[in-house]
Amino acid sequence: MAGNSENKTTAVKAADRHGSIRAESTLLTTFSILLFVILSLLILYPLLAAFLASFRPGQELMRYGLNLNPDPKGLSLDNYIYLFTQKAMKDGSWTKIPHKYFMWYKNSLFLTVISVSLQLFFCYLVAYGLSMYDFKLRNPLFFIVIATMMVPGVILMLPLYQEMIGLRLINTTAGVILPGVCGAGTIFFFRQFMIGLPKELLDAGRIDGANEYRICFTIMLPLTKPAFGAMAILSAMGAWNDMLWPMLVYRDPGKFTLPIGLNTLMTPYGNNYDLLIAGSCFSVIPLLVIFFAFQRYFIGGMTVGAVKG
Repeated sequence: MAGNSENKTTAVKAADRHGSIRAESTLLTTFSILLFVILSLLILYPLLAAFLASFRPGQELMRYGLNLNPDPKGLSLDNYIYLFTQKAMKDGSWTKIPHKYFMWYKNSLFLTVISVSLQLFFCYLVAYGLSMYDFKLRNPLFFIVIATMMVPGVILMLPLYQEMIGLRLINTTAGVILPGVCGAGTIFFFRQFMIGLPKELLDAGRIDGANEYRICFTIMLPLTKPAFGAMAILSAMGAWNDMLWPMLVYRDPGKFTLPIGLNTLMTPYGNNYDLLIAGSCFSVIPLLVIFFAFQRYFIGGMTVGAVKG
């Protein structure tokens, strides 16, 4: 009888403990959901406000600012018509007002594609050497890569600018791309991802007669698709939105990228804010395309790369 009573008491305590754990888990889950809902609303508010503002005339935008309560009668496609056709409604009639939006757009697309492609290629090669080969200077070189991540990029602007002057790369696309070809953060991410890959694949490839280049590009590279997907999204975002360094290097207005070009539309009189907001909303499309193209690799790449040591 005493044994049965002890068993019942133990079972009751176990049930109470299990119920307490479930209650705490439910409370934590509810709190997390509420927190992320609030954060999502805070993030979405300016995006929705800017999207609605892209359908409003510039005068109304200057008068009432960004908000989620626009007058439905004041919404129109005039801003996008002006963006795509260069025709704006002035004094009751359509007037052609030239702008260089699509030239800036093309320049940004070209710069982003070239910059991201070169960065992924060279960072992969550097990370491959640091993770797959054992050599004497492996750890010191990796420490140098980590050390460069600790230096703010703004501090390097002046010496980089002087270097571009010495190389005669001012006002060239190469001058914009070259300093970011081997990003320390991208190298670090690739290295952390690949250090967990089985090195036995290298020996197997060598036994089969494959040279080092073939092992690198046909055996190991396909295994790093998650890392490539994650870094393609992050690198594209950085290259597409970068304004400071291209603005320092470029001199010819015909080479301006989209952020620089849109910045030239901002005047104290606010006469181009309608084109500025509509152009900014339309500029998000390439990043959305890149994200949806690589999203299946993004979470896997970020997760695996974060836990490998």
